[in-house]
Amino acid sequence: MPELPEVEVSRLGITPHIEGKQVTKIHVRNPNLRWPVPKEVMFAEGQTVDLIERRAKYLLLHTKVGSIILHLGMSGNLRVVDKSVALLKHDHIDIEFENGKVLRLNDARRFGACLWQEVNEQHELLSKLGPEPLTDAFDDELLFKKSRNKQVAVKNFIMDNHVVVGVGNIYANESLFKAGINPTKAAGKVSKKSYQVLTGHIKETLKNAIQQGGTTLKDFIQTDGKPGYFAQELLVYGRGGQDCIKCGKQLNEVKIGQRSTVFCRHCQR
Repeated sequence: MPELPEVEVSRLGITPHIEGKQVTKIHVRNPNLRWPVPKEVMFAEGQTVDLIERRAKYLLLHTKVGSIILHLGMSGNLRVVDKSVALLKHDHIDIEFENGKVLRLNDARRFGACLWQEVNEQHELLSKLGPEPLTDAFDDELLFKKSRNKQVAVKNFIMDNHVVVGVGNIYANESLFKAGINPTKAAGKVSKKSYQVLTGHIKETLKNAIQQGGTTLKDFIQTDGKPGYFAQELLVYGRGGQDCIKCGKQLNEVKIGQRSTVFCRHCQR
């Protein structure tokens, strides 16, 4: 599943081509995505995309009459192509612009979304989200306060979008390893000092992933068709059974919340 860095890379990739441009036509070839594509999306025709914003893993194309909300789901990707470019299988939605470019949503599994948000309203999917991890609203004080008396594993805790958005499985594994925190440890048992260290590593890990183009996931394609490169630098994710780069002992792999979790029992306490 594309995580926050991949979605941010998509935002950075499409912005120069469509921000400030007028939408001339919207083609919905398959409205049956994760949720049915609402007819209100067509309100954007004739409008200018004033700003492209990311909120968690959602992309918002803001116009004066409302916002198109896009989500990539499990396997979706966005491409900016010329209107004349032939369609591929699973190209479900085209948003055409005055400059002849098309923002094209491809989604083989159809777990993505194309929704509508009214002006001066917040869509229900966005209303209960926690702070963005790369802003000042996310810090160790917040994590420590929200974690008190929590018995849930700290890995699941930092992946909870009500606590902080966008810390997906890959980056949770990596950040906890860098912070030396056992991912199975109860969130309420983690000290304030440890949360201070963890917060810094979460921010650093996500920033690095964005800078290097997102993680190379099988189903993720950047807008220019090139894969990301961050996967080459992963320290623990996907390395279960291999040697820890710090101590040389074998990395453990377990399931936490039905997700693969790799860590070092020696280095992470």
